[in-house]
Amino acid sequence: MPSVVLGTDAFLSLAKATSAKHGLPHMAVALVPHPLGGVAPDTARAKADAILDEVLAGLTKDPAPPASTAGAGPTLVDSPEDLDAFQVWAMEQEWSDGLPVLPPTEARVAKILGRRTGDEMVATLAPLDGRATLHAVAINAALAGAGPEHLPVIVAAIRAVARPEFNLNAIQCTTHPCTPLVIVNGPIAARLGVAGGPNALGNGHRANAVIGRAVRLVAQNVGGARPGLEDRATLGHPGKFSYCLAENETASPWAPLSVERGFPPSTSTVTVVGAEAPHNVNDHGSTTAEALLRALAGTAATTGSNNIYLGGEPVVVLGPEHAHTIASSGWAKADFKRRLWERARVRLDRFSAENLARFAVIAPERFVGRPPAADVPWCVAPDDLVVIVAGGPGKHSSVIPTFGATRAVTVPIEA
Repeated sequence: MPSVVLGTDAFLSLAKATSAKHGLPHMAVALVPHPLGGVAPDTARAKADAILDEVLAGLTKDPAPPASTAGAGPTLVDSPEDLDAFQVWAMEQEWSDGLPVLPPTEARVAKILGRRTGDEMVATLAPLDGRATLHAVAINAALAGAGPEHLPVIVAAIRAVARPEFNLNAIQCTTHPCTPLVIVNGPIAARLGVAGGPNALGNGHRANAVIGRAVRLVAQNVGGARPGLEDRATLGHPGKFSYCLAENETASPWAPLSVERGFPPSTSTVTVVGAEAPHNVNDHGSTTAEALLRALAGTAATTGSNNIYLGGEPVVVLGPEHAHTIASSGWAKADFKRRLWERARVRLDRFSAENLARFAVIAPERFVGRPPAADVPWCVAPDDLVVIVAGGPGKHSSVIPTFGATRAVTVPIEA
């Protein structure tokens, strides 16, 4: 069927990659100058008029027949033996994330796999429908510096991000700065040393670093989200190198996230969230839940948050001291979610008229026919908030907005 891909010139690489994925590398593409968002209607109309003949030509020409999209099996390639030269070579092959990587030799990959069968399918990953076999996952784990003990967590995270509700295709290709945040619960966190205490989202923890990094490298190298090509993030954020922590279950006054999501405490799980970078909440003065809520809600509810108009499941990471301040006021986790949802809101008159017009199309039930003094919550419902306890001593917490059009996914970790 004759078809034409429409887009702006800044996204030509993504259009070509997607067409090729479907066996249509020669599909007609009609491009207008970037941008389209935030321009006057007359300007957008003029851009569309300029490509009308190109679109009609593409729609009235017999398309080329689809090509086969069957992928080749794993192959061995020769790489430089010198470790410094290997870094340059890995970047040229688009296998690296820019930080030093370790050569995924046959011996190292075999060690990571152990007795597992390398051709077992873990998932098919967007945007390019890459086949994430155990062998492919192990190769990227080796690049990231992971060991065989980390593979079950990495595999579980890959299974989770491939679930439809996570919306990996959008997470991988959007201009929004989001990436999979990996949250580990259960006994495996302590066994592997996945940090959930001081500096849990920072440096100094091998398990956090290699698990999160391996997940990102699989997303890039198997899923096909190469920075600046299929991955169209305007800025991105440092979590796109590695974004992983454990919940500090022993410091939490409430049941852990995994139990809240239906798993027994003895089951180790991974939860993945399509997340922005953490936004710090500094409150050294509040001594009650109600008082602390002001700082948390004020940091969460902003006009620039995707969650405001797309919904989704934003994350609140409570430092242990803040969590105990809330619990000492007699609040259960469900109470905290409800009260934060009630407080974390943005008045409609804080948005620009242009954004309100856009949101009215995306979420009319929240933005249409309401007075300027009305407000919209940070997310659609209290239960959409993902709340965990992590970190060490100190009066700090974090709110982590998400892409919005994504749902958090929790899966068990299989040994």
